[in-house]
Amino acid sequence: MRTLLTTIMLCLFVLGSSNVFAQQLSADEIIERANQAAYYAGADGQANVKMTITAKDGITRVREFALLRLNEANGDQKFYTYFKAPADVYKMAYLVWKNLADNDDRWLWLPALNLKKRIAPGDKRTSFVGSDFVYEDVSGRSPKEDRHRLIERTDDYYVIENEPVDPSSVEFSRYTVQIDATTFLPMLAQYYDRSGQLYRKVEALEVVDVQGYPTVTVAQASDLVSGSVTRNEFSQVRYDLGLKAKIFTE
Repeated sequence: MRTLLTTIMLCLFVLGSSNVFAQQLSADEIIERANQAAYYAGADGQANVKMTITAKDGITRVREFALLRLNEANGDQKFYTYFKAPADVYKMAYLVWKNLADNDDRWLWLPALNLKKRIAPGDKRTSFVGSDFVYEDVSGRSPKEDRHRLIERTDDYYVIENEPVDPSSVEFSRYTVQIDATTFLPMLAQYYDRSGQLYRKVEALEVVDVQGYPTVTVAQASDLVSGSVTRNEFSQVRYDLGLKAKIFTE
């Protein structure tokens, strides 16, 4: 009986200690975990994406593309997006070399014009192929680019307020992110302009388990000024495929 009580007390102590540890995570640590959960699942990954852009007047446009990602040993990453439909973007490709120690390298290939366009670092906050997502949403924003502050914590989520280190490089004054306390996936990001008005939000609407990794399968970006909404639906998501680095070359 004494052994049983000792075991129960030990388990309670361990569980309690784990909970305290989770509650004591700093804002920087929470953001780092969220970045890992959202963009680093597995050694690599692949998905098909159906993007539906709906204007305020209800007119819709649909784009379909494949998205591939490769993690590198030093924390850098490579992303490759290949468009399949409609005809006006067929075979268009977007390539990102994400560099932790420097600006990311980004290129857009426009086959109709036989043009390879390098995307300047200052353009990463512009619209991604006419949608309400921005280029930076595809590969993620470096945690080092913002100062982070924990403003709310519950049993279910954390809310982090983020202010840009270089305000002149972005269109927002700050943004908040609601992060799931279990999966550490960002579930809602809200962006505020320089007058303090909420003008944009990005949401994770559906999350499923894929090969042991919590995975967002439906995401939505909303422009609260224009009324436009873009919905991304991810299918055939797979991880740890053994993708080759040569796929991610210019």
